[in-house]
Amino acid sequence: MVIRLKRVYDPSSEEDGERFLVDRLWPRGVSRERLGIVAWAREAAPSSGLRIWYGHDPSKWAEFRERYFRELEGRPEAWKPLLEAAEKGTITLLFSSREPRINNAVALKEYLEARLPVRR
Repeated sequence: MVIRLKRVYDPSSEEDGERFLVDRLWPRGVSRERLGIVAWAREAAPSSGLRIWYGHDPSKWAEFRERYFRELEGRPEAWKPLLEAAEKGTITLLFSSREPRINNAVALKEYLEARLPVRR
């Protein structure tokens, strides 16, 4: 049960496991074949309004996470397939942001990991 993060422009690898695009918008210049995704989890991405409000402003990160988590609470059908895949093995959440530390995939990974069963 591992959740990895990777930019859509980075090469895929066997360690990625199942790959899911978790952006609301399709990344420019990237084909579906090149991504090698299982699914485009578009509905698991932040709403357009929240994405635009945030704008990758570091001063808004904490509030973005809170707002995004509230959105996710209202859309379990969007993230449960990701959680189920993670329970079976490694998954990689793909994002297109240039900011690797404060983007929706980072927040989504945190949200999902908090819901994974604890292994004993």
